[in-house]
Amino acid sequence: MWDFYPKMLFGGHQPNPEWWGMDRLMLIRIVVSVVVALGFLIAMRSPKLVPRGAQNVAESMLDFVRVQIAEEILGKENGRKFLAIIASIFFATIFLNLTSIIPFLNISTNARIGMPLVMAAVAYITYCWVGIAKYGFFGFIKSSIVLPGVPLPVHFLLVPIEFVSTFILRPFTLTVRLLANMLAGHIMLVLFFSATQFFIVTKSGLWSIAGVGGIIAGIGFTFFELLVIGLQAYIFALLTAVYIDQSYHADSH
Repeated sequence: MWDFYPKMLFGGHQPNPEWWGMDRLMLIRIVVSVVVALGFLIAMRSPKLVPRGAQNVAESMLDFVRVQIAEEILGKENGRKFLAIIASIFFATIFLNLTSIIPFLNISTNARIGMPLVMAAVAYITYCWVGIAKYGFFGFIKSSIVLPGVPLPVHFLLVPIEFVSTFILRPFTLTVRLLANMLAGHIMLVLFFSATQFFIVTKSGLWSIAGVGGIIAGIGFTFFELLVIGLQAYIFALLTAVYIDQSYHADSH
């Protein structure tokens, strides 16, 4: 538990920290955010027509999000319009996930609900804002939950289901999907490497054979975790783009 709720560095004491306190995970979030922002700022500070070095890396990463996610789902015009939001979510997710396999950090801050909830809220607010701007508040709600061509009695069943699915479950599933995957990955890595330490250091002797198996499994799962890290960032950004696109076409079911 203390991996996810570490002692406060300042600003309060567990279990009742003050609202302005900072713990290890919050510090990691701030440091990673600053490093990523500075990295892109430095890479693009004086862009060249033919990119090289850091600029080439930054542009390749941005082009992946623009072409494979934003424009693929939203089209060129809307894809570029919402690229900043989609790219921010993608890079925040992937780099905060990467801390789960970085030595001495060893945990993704997305394994605690705060950051996934914030990013899901940004995606949800954008989704609602786009729909309301196009259809108006009540028009957007109606277009999202009322299915055309359905007999009137059936609406009494479908409208509540559509409302819960569209306006409650979407931000919830965005949050929980990322949280659960990074939480499970952290727990598995802790189990593998804790077993390695137990068998090799604490038990020693013939038990070390089991410890070797533990470290092999831990290394293998670390590579699998790399796949999950990238996949979760892609899914989160992709679903954000899909939801924005659906808000543009809320009246098309």
